Amino acid sequence: MEFVFGEKMPFKRNRFGFVTGTIVELVPTRVGSRRADGCMLFTTLEDMDGNIVNFLVTPSTYVVDFETLSVGMQCTFWYSMDAPMPLIYPPQYNAVAAAVQRNGRMVNVGYYDASLVNEDQTLQLNLDKSVDVRTTNNQYFQGSPAGRNLVVTYDNSTRSIPAQTTPLKIVVLCDFCGR
Repeated sequence: MEFVFGEKMPFKRNRFGFVTGTIVELVPTRVGSRRADGCMLFTTLEDMDGNIVNFLVTPSTYVVDFETLSVGMQCTFWYSMDAPMPLIYPPQYNAVAAAVQRNGRMVNVGYYDASLVNEDQTLQLNLDKSVDVRTTNNQYFQGSPAGRNLVVTYDNSTRSIPAQTTPLKIVVLCDFCGR
């Protein structure tokens, strides 16, 4: 790809990884020289294989349905695979989104193209007037969710490839748009 001065760079979409497990510790923390003021939580998650992964939950982390996280909860945390991270063990990521595991509720975080198909081609969204589209601070999203990084909550889907669903809710990750 050739870059010409004055041209806009093409849209860069983020890739998201995830870890599912049980929260074993939640501790107020700080970043850098700031005091621990309660705005950030250092969260330790233990996956099904007993592996430990740490997540920094910040005010910009979207928590599905604004549920309060607590020790003992089964949760999934998503992180940006394109973000810088320390090379330490156990791994430590900045949480982009988190969801408490609920029976019948599925959550997908990722980039959805102009046809509302996610990047790994496993889920296609069918939108109608009933779909609630919001921003991470719970405001109504005024644009199209196509071509953006989304948190999609749904309860059922077809068995086709890609699976199709009419989501219960879509949250646009505006912080990860246009990067």
